[in-house]
Amino acid sequence: MSPVPITPIKVGHIDDVQELRRSKPMKIPTRFVRDMDERPTLETAALPLPCEVPVIDLSKLMRGTKDVNNAEISQLAAACQEWGFFQVVNHSIDLGLLERMEEAANGFFMLPLEEKQKYPMAPGTVQGYGQAFVFSDDQKLDWCNMFALGIEPKFIRDPKLWPKNPPEFSEIVEAYSKEVRKLCQSLLKYIAASLGLRGNVFEEMFRAAVQAIRMNYYPPCSRPDLVLGLSPHSDGSALTVLQQGKGSSVGLQILKDNKWVPVHPIPNAFVINIGDTIEVLTNGKYKSVEHRAVTHREKDRLSIVTFYAPSYDVELGPMEEFVDRSNPCKYRRYNHGEYSKHYVTNKLQGKKTLEFAKVQTENSS
Repeated sequence: MSPVPITPIKVGHIDDVQELRRSKPMKIPTRFVRDMDERPTLETAALPLPCEVPVIDLSKLMRGTKDVNNAEISQLAAACQEWGFFQVVNHSIDLGLLERMEEAANGFFMLPLEEKQKYPMAPGTVQGYGQAFVFSDDQKLDWCNMFALGIEPKFIRDPKLWPKNPPEFSEIVEAYSKEVRKLCQSLLKYIAASLGLRGNVFEEMFRAAVQAIRMNYYPPCSRPDLVLGLSPHSDGSALTVLQQGKGSSVGLQILKDNKWVPVHPIPNAFVINIGDTIEVLTNGKYKSVEHRAVTHREKDRLSIVTFYAPSYDVELGPMEEFVDRSNPCKYRRYNHGEYSKHYVTNKLQGKKTLEFAKVQTENSS
């Protein structure tokens, strides 16, 4: 899932935010305090209504009449092209499984620190417990604890990072990930249809698709106006699937028309976003969108995020259907494993990692 750094990375001291909140609830260490231009404006973060993220009803795509199906495909196309985000309802995944996954994730984060530290996220990697995407001892930190695992293919797993507590954690993650994988495959089929492509084109292209899960826990913060729960970024995946814990604060925000828009999750829905891979394949027709997480003064937040991407050995580039004289090729061909390595070895910084794939134009100046 992530490369091992060739040289040791010095990340300095990283406070565990849950422990910080527990022992010094009013203290915000300097490394968490953002520069003025990065601080969230909590009171006026939203655009004027209407600005709700589109909602896609998967049952209409799977079982609707031809007219209903076509109408929902059109809605999906608009969501992907105009937002890069949508919520999916009636996805057919057992709601009891979603509850068990949430309980398992919460159970892990509520373990004593010394227990969680048995599964450390090594600097420069993205599996285990800790903070990912930290590469220097003066880098600003996110107000978040993470626990991430590689799921598929099996060779990306690190067995020593799979916890023994809570007792059923691994079994639940396996069952949950199997169902979310099916959801991703189904969504990609309908996204292909919305583009006028064969339904199985992405699955054939991606081969043994890479899948990972990351659980994020955001404790309350006494100064949510000074920190970020997660730095602005786009995802390197093809699709990202997010489940938000029930009763959590509203924390996810997306950049829409240069303003940060809060996403209000629908109960039992998944929030889906388009990743960099789909942006490249569609030559920018469907764009990955910058997003971030903010914190809350009194409420915590839990999110469970699945990343679904092509096999590391797949060569990617804009599909010929999306390149013509009026839409020249915006991205070069590249190996997805190389891009994945580039993504996880750089700090989160908007859509900067996608520069890796862009065609470089001559500068006349």
